[in-house]
Amino acid sequence: MKLAEFNSADPARAAQTLRPCIDVNRWVDAVTAGRPFASKDALLAWASQAASPFTPAEVESAMAHHPRIGERPTAATTEASMSRSEQAGVDPADTALAEALARGNRDYEEKFGRVFLIRAAGRTAPQILQALNERLTNSHAEEDTIVAQQLREIAVLRLEGLITE
Repeated sequence: MKLAEFNSADPARAAQTLRPCIDVNRWVDAVTAGRPFASKDALLAWASQAASPFTPAEVESAMAHHPRIGERPTAATTEASMSRSEQAGVDPADTALAEALARGNRDYEEKFGRVFLIRAAGRTAPQILQALNERLTNSHAEEDTIVAQQLREIAVLRLEGLITE
């Protein structure tokens, strides 16, 4: 969607455009209310600021929509399509890596009670696995901060991909 179209869209349409980036009502409402934006950079800066900080409840809600790293969602939704694209660096045919990610995902979920979340876009599978293994040593408080930051990065990157000048 072009920035001018986003700026002039009715609030419901603007919110519908934003929701696949991250399903956090406060963020969607803040970005929608911030229109019109003079440039895409202004939009992204506003979106980033609106995402900082996400509350623990917002993080929990947003996490419900994220698949495990290495598991590609099959739904035909915009969010699922974004997730598949973001995880393009994880080759499911690499069975050793897939097994290591699955094992790491299980360990992470056992320790933290949620799926491992990372901004996968721009990262290779070995980088993701390394980050997963490193983050397994974090405390719950450290991990809460990292997960919220990763959600912010994902939301802004998704928005960047949706809106053109």
